[in-house]
Amino acid sequence: MSQVNIPILDLKPQYQAIKEEVRAAIDEVLESGQFILGPIVKQFEEAAAAYLGAKYAVGVNSGTDALVIGLRAMGIGPGDEVITTPFSFFATAESISNVGAKPVFVDIQESSFNIDPNLIEAAITPRTKAIMPVHLYGNPCSMAQIIEIAAKHGLKVIEDCAQAFGATYKGDCPECAGNCEEESRNGLLGKRVGTIGDVGAFSFFPTKNLGAYGDGGLVVTDNDQIADLARMLRTHGSRKKYHNEMLGYNSRLDALQAAVLKVKLQYIDTWNQQRRQVAETYNQLLTGVEGVITPQISEGHVFHQYTVRVLGGKRDQVQQVLSEAGIGTMVYYPVPQDKLPIYAGQYGASPASDRLAQEVLSLPIWPEIKSEDIQYVLDSISQSFN
Repeated sequence: MSQVNIPILDLKPQYQAIKEEVRAAIDEVLESGQFILGPIVKQFEEAAAAYLGAKYAVGVNSGTDALVIGLRAMGIGPGDEVITTPFSFFATAESISNVGAKPVFVDIQESSFNIDPNLIEAAITPRTKAIMPVHLYGNPCSMAQIIEIAAKHGLKVIEDCAQAFGATYKGDCPECAGNCEEESRNGLLGKRVGTIGDVGAFSFFPTKNLGAYGDGGLVVTDNDQIADLARMLRTHGSRKKYHNEMLGYNSRLDALQAAVLKVKLQYIDTWNQQRRQVAETYNQLLTGVEGVITPQISEGHVFHQYTVRVLGGKRDQVQQVLSEAGIGTMVYYPVPQDKLPIYAGQYGASPASDRLAQEVLSLPIWPEIKSEDIQYVLDSISQSFN
């Protein structure tokens, strides 16, 4: 009997489906001899901006750089505070610290894994300059509430969209899915994440829903000045070569990655819908499995990860059983940002974040995953509780 191997993610089926288009796009770049910025990058930026519904999209070297450059372009720096979630990858807080500001952590909602907007105002101080919500696992945050709080206190908003390319905001109220009159008045319904705040920051790390074949990132904004500063910052703080006006970075999206992304952008809605269908299948099959809480399938969620909660202190046991069955899983994230060594002891309690860090388990998901593989994952989870 052959050994089962179901990875957490398999990129090969996607490549096989678009191989000829990708190779033609790469050949076009190779023939052009222009590998840094240039017309292909500009074409991708324009296509991405049009898809997202934004005025400007500025290609950079990574999602982390998109956060750093986005923060700096908004004028965030030493002495400032930025409110964010403890339950995210370190790049979220790291980007705030790297511009000289201080991350201030606000706990999350258990139902969404995202920052709890009801706790934000209590964390605002005279030093607070911005809020950085993270659309974790591809699930849009409660943006209407966040934007309202930001407007009330004169704060900027930078959206960390590293896991959420193509996700759409459908309202803060899960019961009405954006159909109630109050939700419709805010003018945000139907907007892509990354275009709701002042800045959106995206990652094109290969595992993302829209992934490059290397690192890449994008700064998105409707603000002319922020876009201009982002372009300067990505090229050593200069508008014109050898006329540097500020300290910047070498953070340019290269043309080969832009070419790949331009091909993939055509398929992102289809892939995201397929991910959602996988999530729906998982939820249906896991109904009634005691000790497992499935994620909400909210409107606009693009399921970069399909993440369940395993209760009763059994998460690691379940993960071990799945590993022995040949099933890849991941824990995103085992240590909340505020408990990492660099920040440990500097912040108060975030009980929901701490609890979920001991419960979350992400299961295999990609658009082309086979139904029999999903069933095998389910069977293995069920057996792990026996």
